[in-house]
Formats: sequence, C-alpha cells, structure tokens
Amino acid sequence: MGQPVSEAEQQGQRGALIEASVAYDGDSACIARARAFTRDFLAQVQAVAGLPVSGRVMGTVPLVVSELVTNAVKYAGGPCLLSLEVDGGTVRATVWDSDPTLPVARAADAGRVGQHGLEIVMALCHAFEVHREPVGKRITAVVALADTPDTDLSRSGI
Repeated sequence: MGQPVSEAEQQGQRGALIEASVAYDGDSACIARARAFTRDFLAQVQAVAGLPVSGRVMGTVPLVVSELVTNAVKYAGGPCLLSLEVDGGTVRATVWDSDPTLPVARAADAGRVGQHGLEIVMALCHAFEVHREPVGKRITAVVALADTPDTDLSRSGI
C-alpha cells in the first residue's frame, strides 16, 4: 500500500515549492491510489497554499498520473515511486519504476485497442521527459496549473 514517504514545503527561487511523494508496491490497486493521492495533493495546493488550480488541471493531472503509474505496473511489474511538485505555475508529476526500457510513443491509430496511454500523456502535457536511471527509468510530465491566455500546451523543455 502506498504511503507518503516525504512531504515538504520550502521557499524556492521562483516562488513556493510544494512537493509530495509516495511509494507503491506495484499492484494494480496502486493506480487508483495514485489518482486519489494526486487529487488530494492538488486540493491541498489550492486550499493550503492558495495557488490557483483550474478544473482542467484537477482532471488532467490525475489522468496523466494514472497513465504513468499504469505503465509502471504493467511493464515494470514492481515497485514505483510517484513524486508531485508545484513550482513556477506548473505541476510536475514524476514516476520512477525499475524497468530500464524507455517507452516509445506509437503512431496514432484509431483502430488500435489499448496502448494509447503515452499518446494521451504527451497530448495533455506542457512538457514530457524520460530518463534512464542507474536502476530503471524516470518519466516526468509537466502541466500548467492555471488556464491563462499565455498557457502554451506545446511541449517544451523541462
């Protein structure tokens, strides 16, 4: 069962940095727990830190986390870590798993059943990055917190 392993608030150079992390054992039930953890985190960002969190973000970030954790459960088959971080007007979701194989987005195919998770994540995020680690890999997706006229949803560097 996933339990928060670290939660911290500290002052960052670009404003308040708010973060929370949780470890999961990799069973399929952790996918729903990761979505709930993400919704709770965003609610705290809004209620406690007073940062704007749009309705779009309240739906998008849990979906992104769900897809990333689902892939970790399905393909790595072991423990995974989820870290959420708010800084500079964005929320960054990072999932680590023990499988070093990097994911590859498949070409869009409306006739394909399943395996659209990475396509969904990349379409919803402001930025997306994958890094191989000494053990496994780390996938990071970034979503703008608020819906503003200058919110650019094209992928940029992290």
